[in-house]
Amino acid sequence: MSSRRRDALAGYLFIAPQVVGVVVFVLVPVGLAIYYSLNDWNIFTGEMTFNGGAHYSELAADPQLPRVLGSTAVFAGGVVVLNLTLGLLLAVLLNRRLPGVTVFRTIFFSPVVVSVVAWTLVWGFLLQDNGGVNGLLEVVGIDGPNWLVQGPTAMGGVVFTQVIRSVGINMVLFLAALQGVPGQLYEAARIDGASSWTIFVRITLPLISPTLLLTGIITIVGALQAFAQIAVLTQGGPGISTTVLVYYVFQTAFEFNDIGYGSALALVLLSFVLILTMVQWQLRRKWVFHES
Repeated sequence: MSSRRRDALAGYLFIAPQVVGVVVFVLVPVGLAIYYSLNDWNIFTGEMTFNGGAHYSELAADPQLPRVLGSTAVFAGGVVVLNLTLGLLLAVLLNRRLPGVTVFRTIFFSPVVVSVVAWTLVWGFLLQDNGGVNGLLEVVGIDGPNWLVQGPTAMGGVVFTQVIRSVGINMVLFLAALQGVPGQLYEAARIDGASSWTIFVRITLPLISPTLLLTGIITIVGALQAFAQIAVLTQGGPGISTTVLVYYVFQTAFEFNDIGYGSALALVLLSFVLILTMVQWQLRRKWVFHES
């Protein structure tokens, strides 16, 4: 075998695990979801009947779907805005050379490595009517609500729980980007009389914009796929006020045993993720540094 063929074979062998993973865990499930969405499947008898696009017509007639999409938009929007803002703020603060910075970095990042279910269970107890959060509020004379049984506070609770757990990974990514900004640029800006805000907007943000793009995509996809927080804290309630699309897919397919319609909803979710990712990827040319 020639040297060129050996190099090619080595390359194919290196990418083979990733290719197999994509085929087995992405392409095959998506193909099966498309197939199931075109059929009525009785999971008790195993009978499957082709119905064409009936499940996609059902999407337009589903009275709950608009509210589910609205809850999804509120949840994802809140998580993305708070996560990126708080992550960048923490990174800027922890980028300074202050005593105990390493300890604070560890504290803020530690929730990322905790099990999602364990983290959510703990916050489920804390957000109860007689939980720790209301106990702290009572100390200062505030009578806190039962956070997880009222619509607005229930959505706020699941958004808060998701943000606090996942903000650490964005903080680390932003911190790495900030430490890569050349210090001489800041020195030159200060000599020219630029304010701290001007330096941040004109120097820091453009130079860390590739990391902003990465964290934006990761955070949006993660928010649209959040399931455990809803399932453990509120089960989509009260009513359907915290039923996001991924939880609605689970309910439809595995609680109501409507695999076909659940598959159609899953493909809608996949479409949203792909569209949002593509939009961000196309817009990167307008605001990401080094993109032309």
